[in-house]
Amino acid sequence: MYIAPINTDSLLSEAEKETLYLKLVEQLNKDFNLANEAIDFPLSITPSELKIQLHEKVYRLIQYKFAEYLNLLYIIDVSEEEIKKLDGSDLVVLAEQVAFLILKREWQKVWFRNKYR
Repeated sequence: MYIAPINTDSLLSEAEKETLYLKLVEQLNKDFNLANEAIDFPLSITPSELKIQLHEKVYRLIQYKFAEYLNLLYIIDVSEEEIKKLDGSDLVVLAEQVAFLILKREWQKVWFRNKYR
């Protein structure tokens, strides 16, 4: 049964534990490229580095390319309800929370594809 992770670290460790971490990285690359937001996380990227780079990318999108940021959320299919619940008063914190929501949705796709193929 799918249980949504409570934070980025638990999500990444679960992905590693289930040997789906590389699939998660591939899914991120695929969806970012679909949204025309070129990002190319190498498959050798560590979970902690992935977390940092994704956070930075989301922060830059919110700050400088808001329309592209919204398009990315749409393509990845991040829950609009969950986004609306976030407090946008601190951009750094907001970017971190959105990065987690992106990872959570991407992990859900990878997990279900693996479970029901």
